[in-house]
Amino acid sequence: MATRRSLLKTLSMLPLAGSLLGTEWLHGQSISKTVLEPGARNFFKELGLRTFINAAGTYTSMTGSLMHKEVTEAISYGATEYVNLDELHDKVGERIAELLGCEYATVSSGAFGAMTIGVAGIMAGMDNEKVAQLPDVTGLKHEVIVQESHNIGYTHALLNAGAKIINVKNTKELEKAINSKTAMLWFLNANTESGPIKHEEFVALGKKHGIPTFIDCAADVPPVENLFKFTKMGFDLVCFSGGKGIRGPQSAGLLLGKRKYIEAARLHTPPRGTTIGRGMKVNKEEVLGMLVALELYLQRDHAKEWKMWEDQIKLISDSAKSVNGVETEIHVPPHANHVPSLKVKWNQNIIKMTPSEARNKLKNGHPSIETVGSDKEIGITTWMMEPGQERLVAQRLKEVLSNF
Repeated sequence: MATRRSLLKTLSMLPLAGSLLGTEWLHGQSISKTVLEPGARNFFKELGLRTFINAAGTYTSMTGSLMHKEVTEAISYGATEYVNLDELHDKVGERIAELLGCEYATVSSGAFGAMTIGVAGIMAGMDNEKVAQLPDVTGLKHEVIVQESHNIGYTHALLNAGAKIINVKNTKELEKAINSKTAMLWFLNANTESGPIKHEEFVALGKKHGIPTFIDCAADVPPVENLFKFTKMGFDLVCFSGGKGIRGPQSAGLLLGKRKYIEAARLHTPPRGTTIGRGMKVNKEEVLGMLVALELYLQRDHAKEWKMWEDQIKLISDSAKSVNGVETEIHVPPHANHVPSLKVKWNQNIIKMTPSEARNKLKNGHPSIETVGSDKEIGITTWMMEPGQERLVAQRLKEVLSNF
């Protein structure tokens, strides 16, 4: 286990541009500071909470991502003045639509919230009585057709609005399921490979039958192209998480697409109070933070960032492989969390420790390092690390695997 002295020695050898002190990187965009300024309150320490290096990814349980300084400055600015909430959403929605080349947009309470208000907007339209009626769907089109392999836990966001999910296995079943109650077709981008109906055909089926299509792309940035791809492809609504790759507020998201559906979705959100979306409030600070995070993300040197991630993953991989009995695999998931990633496994006859035990040692050591994994391997990503932390992860992983 790394001692305080060895940890400080490792930090002292890191290059200044990639240190943990929050220096500039990638076109002058500053990274968040993990070392507090002298005199600043350490709230997590006061509360008895331990912080960690995020080698896992953008998990809600691990509080997503870290926001850039410019984003937190926008949030702080938003706290200094009053403004009309609807007017702010209008202006920011127009600005986001301009940036992303789509009809309209709104900042939502995460991708989950975007799904709920999106399907609610489609079901109730611009009729305020129907808006107030939900989740009672009496007399409303309310069935949402979903490929069976795409129906995971997050479809509960649709159920919250009163929608009924209809599972289908293929194109033939989808068309047979369409009836007078069908409100929407919903697609999960993360599960693209597991369903027989792909993007273009899905959109074409919606257009053929006059039914709006919605694609959930919560974790599908990067690549940056996805922010433009699916609205241009013809999906009527697209949602993204704001607090993952875009590195905006963790409780914010984006709903993009056709103006008529997004304007209808907005009727379910605050300041209106008799709607299912009242509790999905996005305050002025989050709206501004999400806008600035998107602006920064679009300006980023994505190729340079990708190369940095590849180099970081290789460093950790090489360090792990230097231990006898260890094997690694560098891979990039095709959809969702599409970043260079690492799988680490070993011969347990040589290294007498399970992946779960190794992960616990990483988590409970110094520094604390969070990873993902299974009973067969440890999973690591570097895209949520501060530059320089990959060296600490490489060192600690080697130490854990060497001292079983």
